[in-house]
Amino acid sequence: MDDQNRNLLLATALSFLVILVWFIMFPPEEPVPPAEPAVATDGAPALPPAAAPGTAQPGIDAPAGETAGAAALPEEAPRAAIDTARLKGSISLQGGRIDDLSLRDYRETLDPGADIVHLLNPLGAPGAYYALYGWVPGGALDFDDVPGADTDWALVEGETLAPGQPLTLEWSNAGGLTFQRRIEVDEDFLFTITQSVTNETGGAVRMAPYGVVARHGLPEDLKGFFILHEGAIGMFDGELGDTTYDNMTDLGADPLWGPSAEVTQVAENGWIGITDHYWMTALIPEPGTPFTAVKRYFAGEDAYRTEIRLPTMEIAPGATQSATTRLFAGAKEWEAIRGYERAFGIDRFVDSIDWGWFYFLTKPIFQLLHWLNGIIGNMGWSIIGLTLVIKVVLFPLAYKSYASMAKMRELQPEMEKIKERAGDDRQKLQQEMMALYKSEKVNPASGCLPILLQIPIFFSLYKVIFVTIELRHAPWLGWIRDLSAPDPSSIFNFWGIAPWAGPEPGSIMALIFIGILPLCLGVSMWLQQKLNPAPTDPTQAAIFAWMPWVFMFMLGSFASGLVIYWIANNVITFIQQYLIMRSHGYKPDLFGNILSSFKKKAPAGGDPPAKK
Repeated sequence: MDDQNRNLLLATALSFLVILVWFIMFPPEEPVPPAEPAVATDGAPALPPAAAPGTAQPGIDAPAGETAGAAALPEEAPRAAIDTARLKGSISLQGGRIDDLSLRDYRETLDPGADIVHLLNPLGAPGAYYALYGWVPGGALDFDDVPGADTDWALVEGETLAPGQPLTLEWSNAGGLTFQRRIEVDEDFLFTITQSVTNETGGAVRMAPYGVVARHGLPEDLKGFFILHEGAIGMFDGELGDTTYDNMTDLGADPLWGPSAEVTQVAENGWIGITDHYWMTALIPEPGTPFTAVKRYFAGEDAYRTEIRLPTMEIAPGATQSATTRLFAGAKEWEAIRGYERAFGIDRFVDSIDWGWFYFLTKPIFQLLHWLNGIIGNMGWSIIGLTLVIKVVLFPLAYKSYASMAKMRELQPEMEKIKERAGDDRQKLQQEMMALYKSEKVNPASGCLPILLQIPIFFSLYKVIFVTIELRHAPWLGWIRDLSAPDPSSIFNFWGIAPWAGPEPGSIMALIFIGILPLCLGVSMWLQQKLNPAPTDPTQAAIFAWMPWVFMFMLGSFASGLVIYWIANNVITFIQQYLIMRSHGYKPDLFGNILSSFKKKAPAGGDPPAKK
């Protein structure tokens, strides 16, 4: 086998091996059945101690926790409506929880009449998931003196929460403290919560504001996929901290915060919350405010919690003090999240999207794709446009590679003569080959470079298509209604012509009876091969012959958007290679190579392309 064929075979084998390993390590995701959520019988899980290590103030008690009474069922508690162009839901006046929220722009499935995505659920309902705010008492105060998880708030301002229409809740204790909670919402997914307390007791009081995001049980749509982070996530003074749901159950014990807790002291800027595949709920203190960030798990209630504790305040007699935090609750849209990061100085908020290890590729790839979609208005065509841009950027390397390959074919007769002269003398063969390459200024390994460069780009685009919500339920044309899902067509029912249904997605039958896009992928790879005669080595020729069809079945279960990219890449590569070979004086015998591959007794190799 000559050096050119050896290098091409090695590059092909390498790319095949990498994709095979990827396919084995990251198979098509299957939903993981969530554990049955445990319904709390005593209200919200116990609140954290009054002061964590490093934030305690003199005179602050650190009680073990709050004992909340039994919470009323969701339908028994009075509520205030949330109604915006993108959100609908309600706030429970018992506890002041933001615990009922749906996203108007997103539906659970593509089926006609499918329900819109429901993000937050009240305590007592299956899959309870909510945000709760309050105060931790210090000094002579106890938990009866501050509003808790079952406090009945009065609505003193507003009726329906909407942009420009805030709500104000109020509660007073018997000792002269009046608490207010002002809740605002913008046009997208950001709530602003301002907690204030007025002291009319005649003496100074001390307390610390907190915020909690709590989830009871695992989400129904949990992917459990290695490539995707789901669970607690936060940014702590520039350090990203993410903990999966599984790992939250194994957090170490903290002497003040409980048996399963992770405590982080944030000096200046950060946020913390719970993220799923496409949705997130995050607590965001004002930038520049120190706070304590906590991840906790309560085994008895199967409750996952992320919490913030702001510095302890001392409120003088007759004074009012307040604390403002923000709550993000919605879809992880790149444009919205980046807008919040820039507008409010939220540290690296855009990294709440799981960009992965190849973030230096995934971020610019997504930004370019997003920009193209803004111009084209269709993600499928934008992927094709992205492919074209990538090929233009890599064209100088591709040109050098294909020019070198054309030169290698020109040297083929001379290489055959060297083999005849060297016979079985491998050392002499290598020496004369290297001398030929040097004199003709040819690099036999240059043909591998375009293939090797495509591997990280392929993986990065896979990540982008899998994790970004912009590709979710994004249509292309015809039968491709979701670019983040595999091609739904199948040869089993002749791609929809026959009156019976195709195999269930994710089944073995679906992997065998592939759709139209995977078939186009295999054909495009096969045609690309036919620009060159079949290799003279029988083993190499057999590998090359089978490779397009193996890739066709391997990539058939991948997201449609990724298969579109691969097809577009093959087509553009075909055109580039054909034109470059023609520019170097060789006309690829495409039809001749195709016909020779169907001849039963055709020689293993073929004649070099005819020179003009």
